[in-house]
Parts: sequence; C-alpha cells; structure tokens
Amino acid sequence: MSKTKVCSTLLIFVATFIISFTHYRILFKSLKFHYQDVKYSKQPVTPSDHEQRIIDIFSSINNKIPSVSFININHTTSAKKSKAFILDHPKEYCVGDSLTIQLDMFDYIGKKKTYGGDYLRARIFSPKLGAGASGIIKDFKNGTYHVQFKLFWEGNVQISILLMHPSEGVAALWRARNSGYKNINFNGKFLNKSKEVQTECGFHLDSQEEKCEYVAAEEYFYCIKPFGVPCDAFISMNSYNRPHAYLTELEKSLFIRSNIAAEIPQKFGSIDVLSCQRNSGKVKPKCSVGMYPPFPGGYFFNNVWHPVFCNLSTYEPHSLVDKCLSDKLIYLMGDSTIRQWIEYLPSIMKGLKFFNLHGIGWHKTHLALDMNLNTYIQWKKHGHPFVTMSFFTVKHYTSVPQEIDRLAGGPYTVIVIALGQHFRPFPITLFIRRLLNVRKAIERLFVRSPDTKVIIKSENTREVNTDVERFSDFHGYIQYLLAKDIFQGLNVGIIDAWDMTVASGSFDVHPASSVIKSQINMFLEFLC
Repeated sequence: MSKTKVCSTLLIFVATFIISFTHYRILFKSLKFHYQDVKYSKQPVTPSDHEQRIIDIFSSINNKIPSVSFININHTTSAKKSKAFILDHPKEYCVGDSLTIQLDMFDYIGKKKTYGGDYLRARIFSPKLGAGASGIIKDFKNGTYHVQFKLFWEGNVQISILLMHPSEGVAALWRARNSGYKNINFNGKFLNKSKEVQTECGFHLDSQEEKCEYVAAEEYFYCIKPFGVPCDAFISMNSYNRPHAYLTELEKSLFIRSNIAAEIPQKFGSIDVLSCQRNSGKVKPKCSVGMYPPFPGGYFFNNVWHPVFCNLSTYEPHSLVDKCLSDKLIYLMGDSTIRQWIEYLPSIMKGLKFFNLHGIGWHKTHLALDMNLNTYIQWKKHGHPFVTMSFFTVKHYTSVPQEIDRLAGGPYTVIVIALGQHFRPFPITLFIRRLLNVRKAIERLFVRSPDTKVIIKSENTREVNTDVERFSDFHGYIQYLLAKDIFQGLNVGIIDAWDMTVASGSFDVHPASSVIKSQINMFLEFLC
C-alpha cells in the first residue's frame, strides 16, 4: 500500500474516532454527570449497562420537568390569584368518600396559566383529633389540577393546598441542580505525624493540581493532594455552603419567603364528615416486607399513623418492642432522620443503654445495647456526600453499599436505610447512582442471606427557607419518587416518611416524636 493511502486511511480513522468520542462527550455533558471533563478520572468511552441505566432514569425524570422560562415574575404562577373549588359537592360527606378539589392556576396579573408543572402539596387535617392525610394531585398540563382526598375519619375536616413553587421555579431549580457541584465545598484534613494540612475535596475539582482519588462501588471522590503528605493521611472532613448560585437573579426573585409554600385561597372552608355506617369491614393483611404502599398509604388519627393497605397488630410499640427486637442485630444506615430512631428507642426499651464508642460530634457512630434481650442497635452515617459544618472522621467512613456487603446477614440481622437530605445540593445523577448501588448490594445480600430483613425509610419533608437551590423540598420530592421506583420489586419493607410528614403538616427535617413513634410502629410490625 502506498504512503499516501496509508496516511489517508489513518486520517479517516482518526477523524471517525474524534467525531464518535465528541458525540459521546456532548451527550454526557448535557446530563451533567459528575465525571465530565475530569481529566484525572479514567472513564470508558462507551457507557456500561450501569451507566446507561443512570442515563435512562435521568432522561425519564427530565422529560417530566416543565421546560418553561419567564422574563417577568408577573407571568409566573400566583397562589393568591389562583382559585380552588369543590367538584360535585354532595349533600353530606361520609367516612370512606372521596373529595375532589379543582385548582385553576393564574399568574400575578390574573391570566389563566396554560401549562402545568407547579409543585403543590395538599393535605386534610383535624387539629382537635390529631388527624391528617395527604392528597393526590393530578396535573392536566393546562393550568388546571385535581386534588383528591380520601376521607378517613369522622369530624370537622380542614383542607390545605400549598403552592410550594411555581412551574417556572421548578424548571429553574431542576436546571440549577444539574448544572454542577459548586453549591457545597468540602474541606479535608490530612495528618502526617504532627503536621496538619487542610485541602479542598469534592466530587469534581476544577484544579489541575495532583489529586487523591477515593473510590467506592465505582463512585469517585477527590481531594487536592497536600504537598508531602500521603493520600492515606486523610482523617476528617467538613463542608460549608459556598457563596455560589446557578440560579439567575431573575430566578431568585421567585423564591422570596412569601412565595414559598403559599396557601391557595378557598371559599368553601372546612367540611363535616359523618360516619354513615358504610364500613365495608374488609380485612387487611398484616403489614409485612414486600408490600408496596400506595399514596396516600395511611393517615394520622390521635397522632398515630394508621396504614390503609395493611393491618398493624398494635398501635403501641411498648407492647411489642421487647419481643420484636430480642436477639436482633439492627443496623441503622443513613442520615440524622434515622439517627432519631436510636435516640427514641431507649424511651420504650428501659434496658437499652448506649455504649461509648468515642468519636466527635453528633455524627459519630452510635451504639446501643440491651444485654438482657441480647439486642444490638447501631447507627452509622452514610458515605459521601455528608453535609455538615463540623469535622467528622473519614477513617471508618463507608457508603451504604459497602456496609451492606460487609454483613453476613441472616434471620437475626435487620438493616434500615435512610438516604436523601444530604444529596439535595448535588446533581440528581449522584443520587441515582447511589440508589442503584444500594439496590445491587441488597440483591447480593439476599442471595447469600435471603432471610435478612431490610427496611427502607423514605426521605421526609424539611423546613421552609429561602435556600431553595440547595435544600428545597422539590429536590426531596424527586428523590422520594426515585427511591420508590428503584427499590420496587425487592422484598423489603417500606416506611413512607414522606407521606407521614406531609400528612402531619411537618416542616422540620427532624419531625416530632409522634411521627418517629409511628415509623417505629411500622418497623416493629415488619419484624414480628
């Protein structure tokens, strides 16, 4: 072959490779995956099945988010201007009936909205009865919504429908969240004998300096390598909110406090629900793992959660706790919303005592023992990202999939997983990847120990504040739906903390003890 033909062939091959590689890079850049343009991370050119699954899940969510923009806040959804009215108002309401509210959404100048996508939250409640339940929202994509409630109890019932964020705000939050990792900065501490050095860490670092790479289940985390200090000397870390925003100034105007969780006005007031003796008497199955709760999956009455899809043998944990937790090794994995369990349990297990594992801060590993019942309960924080201003040790810092893989499992082993709050300030692909890795670890566990009990506690609501770009409940709601979808089909127990906290009207990342008690009621029923 002549030199000219050889050169031509090589040029064609190189050009084809560059075009193919560029197409792949553009595809992933549009999804804002955390390893894009990270020159120090070696990634395959062709996505694996696992990576393709992440792409597919992201695309599925992305297609459901409203793609809208605005040039003036007056053209965005206004709670005050919007209208709510009851459809098919009957002469009387009975327990078990459905109540449907129609919402017609208007902008600030009184013009009817022609598209949907508003983030709404709906509940019915009776304060004197300690009762509350979530509502189902149907978006007709034309500015009209139907909100359906099941009337679970007798008495005077109030209705609350909140515009959490307008559709324009939802679109802005989704774009901002998936634009990068600059909202949170991690500060790593390295120690080499008497020498302490602090350096920047994160999932994506723009610096060209040498980096330490930490890998867990194909998830990457980096720190800029301190000069003269080995990567193994990484001992602790904290985080802080970086003074950075992906939202524009115009978009930020949507999120002043009066525009967040704004009540949609109603003229119909409360309604009175009668017994009417229409109870079907249908016997519900016992609550057990493998059940997939509907939404709403229950309601509060007398400040106690009553599931509608299964039957609790008791609503008082004191009567079951010793029996259910005797001879159990219980591993609570996740954030501080599951740490609340290990803090609550000693109030109903008088023999449960904390063992001092030392460590620093609220995020240190907690261990409680009941020597008479042979009960072992441990809470351990999940792996990266863990967002807190106080330093925490990283020497025994592992992800939930790693923790599951370390356990032999068996009939005496119980695992409870709670993930979500610390993932909100980061691109959604990070959370998708973690959930998929957790599912894989559970599947591996069930192969070697199918009689292990695994419980998933979903994310819950939190405080309303103006730091929506990092911590809005919109981010939490998307994550809640993701977790329900990804863990579906596994033989696990689901505790729907989102449904519970919406129904109770909670705006606290650490909900009231009545909510925790109800979560533990469900937990005990799964074990007994």
